[in-house]
Amino acid sequence: QVQLVESGGGLVQAGGSLRLSCAASGRTFSTYGMGWFRQAPGKEREFVAGISWSGISTYYADSVKGRFTISRDNAKNTVYLQMNSLKPEDTAIYYCAAAAFNTAQPKNYDYWGQGTQVTVSS
Repeated sequence: QVQLVESGGGLVQAGGSLRLSCAASGRTFSTYGMGWFRQAPGKEREFVAGISWSGISTYYADSVKGRFTISRDNAKNTVYLQMNSLKPEDTAIYYCAAAAFNTAQPKNYDYWGQGTQVTVSS
């Protein structure tokens, strides 16, 4: 069992930065691949970034590649999403999730956080 709690969301101007954190409980955190997803009003939940259990492999949606960076600290049971050069279209609720393997498909994730709101003003 893994419980996830996101933090770090907020209101930022276009071009600004935010760093999201996802704190996990449970001794098995380091065995899970982790992902960040987002959902804007009226839209489906979409994959943003993923990272392997070791942190060696990372992968991104094309829309955020070069602007966002996912990382993890297994000693702290935490995964991060550094978001730079933010755009108004990045506005959404951001969720972290844990999966047994590296995947960009929401259906393959076993555990989800409650989400944190990110709003980017133009």
